[in-house]
Amino acid sequence: MSSATDATMENHDAAALLDRAAHLDAVDPLADFRDHFIGTDSDLSYLDGNSLGRPLKRTVDDISAFIRDGWGGRLIRGWDEEWLDLPQVIGDQVGRSVLGVAPGQTVIADSTTVVLYKLIRAALAAVADPARTEIVLDTDNFPTDRYLVEGIALEEGLTLRWIETDPAAGVTPDQVRDAAGPATAVVLLSHVAYRSGFLADLPAITEVAHSAGALVVWDLCHSAGSVELDLDAADVDFAAGCTYKYINGGPGSPAFAYVNARHLPALKQPIWGWMGRKDAFEMAAGYEPAPGIRGFLSGTPAIFGMLAMRGTLDLIEEAGMAAIRQKSVTLTGHAVELYEAWLKPLGVELASPWDPERRGSHITLDHPAFRDVTAALWEQDVIPDFRAPQGIRIGLSPLSTSFVEVHRGMAAVRELLQR
Repeated sequence: MSSATDATMENHDAAALLDRAAHLDAVDPLADFRDHFIGTDSDLSYLDGNSLGRPLKRTVDDISAFIRDGWGGRLIRGWDEEWLDLPQVIGDQVGRSVLGVAPGQTVIADSTTVVLYKLIRAALAAVADPARTEIVLDTDNFPTDRYLVEGIALEEGLTLRWIETDPAAGVTPDQVRDAAGPATAVVLLSHVAYRSGFLADLPAITEVAHSAGALVVWDLCHSAGSVELDLDAADVDFAAGCTYKYINGGPGSPAFAYVNARHLPALKQPIWGWMGRKDAFEMAAGYEPAPGIRGFLSGTPAIFGMLAMRGTLDLIEEAGMAAIRQKSVTLTGHAVELYEAWLKPLGVELASPWDPERRGSHITLDHPAFRDVTAALWEQDVIPDFRAPQGIRIGLSPLSTSFVEVHRGMAAVRELLQR
């Protein structure tokens, strides 16, 4: 076959794939939600929504109004009038719209790292069994999770039991069953693997851990806002997650903490601060924790960091997590379709599950050239992220990503590899 014929067929295939992307956008029931986000009317292909979400247009007005009317107008009165309650008010909205939980179990506070530290230490205190000296986690969990547990184990004289994880897959219930036993105090896992996008079976793993007499701490950073969750129904003990990915809270926006109501009466979290005291402004000697989830607070709430996420939480409640999850599955499926047509023949490997039901909202592709390719893509306004040693993550935020945008970005990856 001549090179001219090859080129004709390639152009025909590309046109057909572009038509498919345009059709998927045309029938997408969430397509109009994209208009709420800044920058979506440009040709930039943003494939990193799993790392930092786009800002909402309303956020500009929300923050401006806060500076002018809230901070500027009410000044310190704002604390008594609204701000002191925001960690629980917005926490309840996260719980209701994203986590599938009843009120009074979710709070906005700190960074994910600090929240995880509090949760793990609280879980260990709740177990209170001297025979349970082990924490179970996996070798491919997000680095901060692994580092934290290593430090806690050193502090407390505990043993770490590592589940060896395939980086292209994730932790299964059978692996947890094999690792957890009479010595297990806490199991710490990510719901969606940060590298592969593997979606763990949260209800089944939680049940396995409980059968072994252990408590579970779930890291929801890569699933909250893109995957349906029902933590109450699964009887999850503790969970943490960030708000700057699919909840669009902005760089460094504070994390959320979920504590199952059955643990709250006896909760002992390790970082005692004035905001978690039963009467923060009593300024009295001695620490007495506030009842309920408020006792999980420590320092002054990061009000600015909470403002941006309110808009996305409103959109999530309007769209519904079921519809958001369905679009996520279709988006990653389309990305895999483009991978098979364009990138697999160029030696690229899919380092994520093939089954869309076993994926979160991102896929990872491996190729030795991807470190350099990523830098070149960024220069072209195509923005995935690179994960060593040779992976790029294609992160697709359902509310702000279009199918044509995915097509445009994957086409740029192909073009650079062909060079």
